[in-house]
Amino acid sequence: MPFVSIVFNIAFMFAVSVIWIMILYQLILTLFGYRYRRESARNASETMTHPREWPGVSILVPARNESVVIGSTLRKILALDYPAARMECIVINDGSTDNTRSIIEQYHKKDPRVVPLSLAPAASGRGKARALNEGLKKAKYGLIAVYDADNNPESGSLKILVRELLSGKNTGAVIGKFRTVNRHKNLLTRFINIETLGYQWILQAGRYRASGVSILSGTNFVVHREVLDACGGWDESAITEDAELSVRIYQKGWKIKFIPQAVTWEQEPETWRVWIRQRTRWVRGNNYIIRKFFRPGLLFSSRILFLEFLYLFVLYYLLLTAIVTSHLLFLLCGAGILGVDVPGPYTAVWISAFFMYILEVVLVLSYEDEDRPLNILITALMYFTYCQMWIYVVFRGFSMDLFRKQMGVWDKTERYPQGHERPDPGEPS
Repeated sequence: MPFVSIVFNIAFMFAVSVIWIMILYQLILTLFGYRYRRESARNASETMTHPREWPGVSILVPARNESVVIGSTLRKILALDYPAARMECIVINDGSTDNTRSIIEQYHKKDPRVVPLSLAPAASGRGKARALNEGLKKAKYGLIAVYDADNNPESGSLKILVRELLSGKNTGAVIGKFRTVNRHKNLLTRFINIETLGYQWILQAGRYRASGVSILSGTNFVVHREVLDACGGWDESAITEDAELSVRIYQKGWKIKFIPQAVTWEQEPETWRVWIRQRTRWVRGNNYIIRKFFRPGLLFSSRILFLEFLYLFVLYYLLLTAIVTSHLLFLLCGAGILGVDVPGPYTAVWISAFFMYILEVVLVLSYEDEDRPLNILITALMYFTYCQMWIYVVFRGFSMDLFRKQMGVWDKTERYPQGHERPDPGEPS
């Protein structure tokens, strides 16, 4: 057998093996996620003991040029079902050049729970992590909640998170679920809505039920201040400061619990240009975490924790390598340049993988009553379009890191007026 054919067959078997290992792992997580959904729903329906006195919570909202959405977010936060005397909302205005500062000040005049914090010009524009650290200095309570400036949390979400944080043994932080408020805007936002539901009900819920591991997603979470202090706050060099903090929380011996009943609604990108920039930022943040924690990760005392972080931060790059290899081999075979000499029912294998993906996603959509025919068709379309775009984004992020191309630390996602939400002229409703 010629050497080229041997290499070709090895590459083919590598791609098939890795892809199917990941498909089976995803199936296992889907089953665990289903079980966790049933358990968490049952626990939520039972009468749970509330704290005799609700503890104080300092809510941090980092904001940079958020005039389009900050008014709606503050209205929702002030409407949270939580004792007013036990809550403050510190809004960190990080060098905004639009109307953000005046809107925050107007809400402060209306409700003193809104605490404006405008960073000095010399200290502004250094990223979300820096803004959160500055807000943490001003926080007066022992529980710290974080919401992004475009979030509309449901009224009961904060109480749910606080109750779960206080009742959880060795729980350092709790993270709720986020939904896509603009999911009906266009095809891209429909893709993202399905993706985020899959991520949360398969990866977050499934991973937590299987091994007790979940990851902070940057918003709608509550953490003990002592945990933040022990971790040294947020890493200001991290682009994805939420995932980076998650690793250090686990390193310190605490865990993070996923609470799907605590819901916030947030905007997602409405154009491919904005989506590509956002996801490239995520990839580069992932790369930073891999570089920072790879060696310490080898020393994780928990084997399960080590394997989970290996999957989360390293193995999916192996999967993408396998997918690219598979695509290249498919093109070479289709062009008649090379052929596969390894016997096997590979057409049936590919078809079964496709339908397994569809079934997993449709199951997740059913949790949110979104398993309509249109969403099922969009799910199938995603397999050939949206999912493949991730290959471009990952390689874009790698190339930018390779050539040390800078991306702004406040390279924030563009915001859009949503229905009743319009750029706030500066007066709270």
